[in-house]
Amino acid sequence: MSRITLGVICGLVFGAIDIGIMLPMSFPDKRAAITAAFIARFAIGFVIGAARLPWPGWVVGLFFGMLLSIPDAIITKAYAPIIGMGAVGGTIIGVIIGRFGR
Repeated sequence: MSRITLGVICGLVFGAIDIGIMLPMSFPDKRAAITAAFIARFAIGFVIGAARLPWPGWVVGLFFGMLLSIPDAIITKAYAPIIGMGAVGGTIIGVIIGRFGR
């Protein structure tokens, strides 16, 4: 499967998982929070799939997972859960794309 297609699929799955985690939480504007989180997590998968770096897949995933999570963490001041989830999800996506992407 192409790297970009695999990245889109992984991003959709990662976004859906993040929505599932966020559903029981309360936010002043829950729809906006969930939409923003989904888009951020989808972007992680897409960017990892589109990137062609000379690093191992897990390093690419970790790098982009953390990098794309930092703005949300700064805005919400919830650094550990947001950056941690981005790092773990990005690493997993990086491994998947590194192994199965072409």
